Amino acid sequence: MSRLPTYFISHGGGPWPWLSDMRQRLASLEVSLARMPEEIGVKPKAILMVSGHWEEPEFAVMSGARPGMVYDYSGFPPETYKIVYPAPGAPDLAERTAGLLKAAGLPTRLAPDQGFDHGTFAPAYVMYPEADVPIYQVSLQHGYDPAAHFALGRALAPLRDEGVLIVGSGLSYHNLRLFGPGAKEPSAAFDAWLDGAVNAAPEARTRALLDWDKAPYARVCHVREDHLVPLFAAVGAAEGEKATRVYHDTNVFGGVTASSYRFG
Repeated sequence: MSRLPTYFISHGGGPWPWLSDMRQRLASLEVSLARMPEEIGVKPKAILMVSGHWEEPEFAVMSGARPGMVYDYSGFPPETYKIVYPAPGAPDLAERTAGLLKAAGLPTRLAPDQGFDHGTFAPAYVMYPEADVPIYQVSLQHGYDPAAHFALGRALAPLRDEGVLIVGSGLSYHNLRLFGPGAKEPSAAFDAWLDGAVNAAPEARTRALLDWDKAPYARVCHVREDHLVPLFAAVGAAEGEKATRVYHDTNVFGGVTASSYRFG
């Protein structure tokens, strides 16, 4: 199997694929996610998600054979707390992944009881509605240190040659208190900076992303950077490779500009 690309995706809000009104508002996001299997060209052996919705003191690796569900959202209809995305886990790959992280000197543990959070199961449902590709996750590390998450990506890079699709799942804009027209200027300015940063030459790209909080409106768009940090893992795993913007919308939730990228 040839080397797979990596992705940083903006994963939308909560259980949006199961809600018709949200699904309509995120139609362009759905198109981009549904197109990913065709872009990749082969069915992955597994998908490794680094989601903005799971963080631990160390890099934890989901290792259960049948992961459960984590309904880490609130205020949605009762039926959305009964959603099941029945993809199998990938215990053997989890062991391999933990070994790669330990070899890189990163603090690591296996997490056999961790389930799929919505940063994983919502986009995965659009990508592979039959749930026929094994999925597992690696957590973020508390503190969101950019260099540590670049190191995570670098350690994961060999998996790309072993049929594993690495996906950083977050949002290029994530300020839950600022949607609508008030988000238009800050999100557009940050998105323009982000596009320039990820399309820079590799060394310049890494430098820019390590200093992301100096970008225009950085701390307006990411009060907490949990939804941006998955980008660093995706880039770290494809550090010398070209970026391609695969999703771009300038009116998400009434004013937000958001983007997703493929690397390699």
